[in-house]
Amino acid sequence: MEFDEAGAETRDRIVTAEEATQLAELFRLLGDPTRAQLLYALLEAGELCVYDLTETVEVSDTAVSHALRLLRTAGIVASRRAGRMIYYRLADVHVRMLLDLSREHLRHG
Repeated sequence: MEFDEAGAETRDRIVTAEEATQLAELFRLLGDPTRAQLLYALLEAGELCVYDLTETVEVSDTAVSHALRLLRTAGIVASRRAGRMIYYRLADVHVRMLLDLSREHLRHG
């Protein structure tokens, strides 16, 4: 079977191997239930500190801190310091859209 023009056009439009690796890493981060709950808590509240997140998601502050560190490093959440408190929020509108679309997809099925 020959590789036709449609196949060549498709190949030119798909993600590169590097992009596929980055997407897989993003979905791996989002695929953890605790991290997903934290992200949806931030989606709903806008901004929360670690204590508020531990109370909302009902997991240890150590687990929340570790999850937030991973999400912050990946650029999924951002933080700001106010005195001794650090507040976390979704990094940008794209993360918000991804979470909204994912939830909508679940409800659609």
